[in-house]
Amino acid sequence: MRNCFIMFIAMTAMCLFMTTEADAQRHDFANYQRYAKENADLGLPKKGEKRVVFMGNSITEGWVAQHREFFTDNGFIGRGISGQTSYQFLLRFRQDVIDLKPRLVVINYGTNDIAENTGKYDEDQTFGNVVSMVELARANKIKVILTSCLPAGAFPWRPEITDAMAKIRHLNARVEAYAKAHKIPFVNYFNAMLSADGTRMDTRYTPEHVHPNLEGYKVMESLILPAIKKAL
Repeated sequence: MRNCFIMFIAMTAMCLFMTTEADAQRHDFANYQRYAKENADLGLPKKGEKRVVFMGNSITEGWVAQHREFFTDNGFIGRGISGQTSYQFLLRFRQDVIDLKPRLVVINYGTNDIAENTGKYDEDQTFGNVVSMVELARANKIKVILTSCLPAGAFPWRPEITDAMAKIRHLNARVEAYAKAHKIPFVNYFNAMLSADGTRMDTRYTPEHVHPNLEGYKVMESLILPAIKKAL
């Protein structure tokens, strides 16, 4: 009887382990399915097409939602997913960038890393993720434009983080220096959208603390469009 009980406990533990492992494997951390159909429908670039992909988080996703004409009129492709960090960008970089065979990728990063959406913020790791995306793009003959993290005086969903602006400034400076050293265009949204007192995003450009409104996106467009044209 005792041996049967021990065997029952062991089998139960094994079943729980297998269930947990299966659940973990089903969990789509990178959200590969978000653009799976759009990517398949898009197909490869046509002859002479200078395809441009925007990789990012809700700031990029909201850009497409609020000013779709900027993307459709210019033939740009938005691949932003709300809430994502650079860790998730890196995981889906092949599906949502490399496999689309663009001429150029515009990368906007950092906000959700600093907001600790997927764990404690580690600037070295975030910076490393950006460098890895650049290296992957260049290895596949894709040009890169790096863009600054936008000003964010606070994260409404993370009120305990009180030093966001200092972290944003430091990360931006580090990525800008890297871009300069490797001859990569760097577009500084941060300076153009900063409030007069330097503590947050200018209220003209955001309805809250983090996400641009249409006027904010127009500022970004005025900066990124010339950089894209020059790069292409």
